[in-house]
Amino acid sequence: MSPDAKITPDSIRALKARGGRIAALTAYDYPTARLLDEAGVPFILVGDSLGMVVLGYPDTTQVTLAEMRHHVAAVARAKTRALVVADLSYHTYDTPETAVANARVLIEAGAEAVKLEGGAEVVPEIRALTAAGIAVVGHIGMLPQSVKEQGGYKIKGRSDAERQRLRDDALAVEEAGVFAVVMELVEPELAREITALVKIPTIGIGSGKACDGQILVTPDLVGAFPWFRPKFAVARADVAGAVRGAAESFRRDVEAAT
Repeated sequence: MSPDAKITPDSIRALKARGGRIAALTAYDYPTARLLDEAGVPFILVGDSLGMVVLGYPDTTQVTLAEMRHHVAAVARAKTRALVVADLSYHTYDTPETAVANARVLIEAGAEAVKLEGGAEVVPEIRALTAAGIAVVGHIGMLPQSVKEQGGYKIKGRSDAERQRLRDDALAVEEAGVFAVVMELVEPELAREITALVKIPTIGIGSGKACDGQILVTPDLVGAFPWFRPKFAVARADVAGAVRGAAESFRRDVEAAT
């Protein structure tokens, strides 16, 4: 892949065949998207995680399509080399028809692909999206939009039945037409097995190192959201500390001025 070439769904998919690894991060605004692009990150997700790390919601289920559109448009203005993928928010893909209509809202805002959660149960929606010419990323394992039904953020694939269901889900979304699949909180040895089983890239989050790529929520990576960070996320900076320190220094200088 040329270092200046625009990243596409096809180029992400082709990385697996060449043994390449995929680094993916989230962005919710113009400056973050530009910074990630300048760092060479090839896959930028406008994730509905913005509900928690930007908007202050308790989980992703309260994020609306209008909020997703707003943040997708901001990221798209960065005109990145990276591929910009957007999450379809909660209850925006309950039928094939609504999936296509709502995905088009995000595509018109500047997304180049969409991501939706689920396995075999969302195959009709994936097929409708790809038939409409919309590139799709799958998402199996822990499904944040189903956190209440799943009883919290827990590792998936510990029982034999769950392991088989996740294998079946991975094959189902691949056959339906996704060009990559995120695997969240999947038991690492099962994630390794699924990565070898499918021809599309697997992008892990809390699923071990054997996936074809890794994705993190950028505020977790840079230490910008200190009130909560998943156990698997290692902060490589202390943005929160830098902001807090700068604000305190500014406040002291203002208060001391005569």
